[in-house]
Amino acid sequence: MSALAPVFNLLDQHPRRLLALVALACVGLLAFGILYLQQVVGLEPCPMCIVQRYALILVAVVAGVAAVLPGRSGRQVSVGLMGALAVGGAFVAARQSFLQWNPPEIMSCGRDFYGMIESFPLKRAIPMIFKGSGDCSAVDWTFLGLTIANWSFLCFAGIAALALLLLLRRPAA
Repeated sequence: MSALAPVFNLLDQHPRRLLALVALACVGLLAFGILYLQQVVGLEPCPMCIVQRYALILVAVVAGVAAVLPGRSGRQVSVGLMGALAVGGAFVAARQSFLQWNPPEIMSCGRDFYGMIESFPLKRAIPMIFKGSGDCSAVDWTFLGLTIANWSFLCFAGIAALALLLLLRRPAA
């Protein structure tokens, strides 16, 4: 029996549960990033991290919607959208990983929070806050030798692969 047999069983028998698990996993990853890495460890997200967070939020919402949709055709469209969003998130994470492996001579990812507040009027500073202020090429945290961007890429790639499997699977008879 294959190690992936439980996943294929979920694909065939319970695609809605699998989509709900994807949504829950995305929420867990966001909580880890925001509540632990940002609030406890003190890491500042860079602009690419912010984009990946938005992609993860959208993947979570679309997966949650797909999990509750009654019809197969609506769920297929949602799964396709989830896969496209995951591919977009994977692209940004891959680009950030490339920047971490090959840092540029001059990095211009943005100012820090206080520099924005001091230098710009509030109506310009607030949108800049959502752009992030960390250095996109900096490696501030690793787990098992992989950076946050590397892990983000693997998660997005896994979600995209799962979406592809869900799209290609045959409906249960």
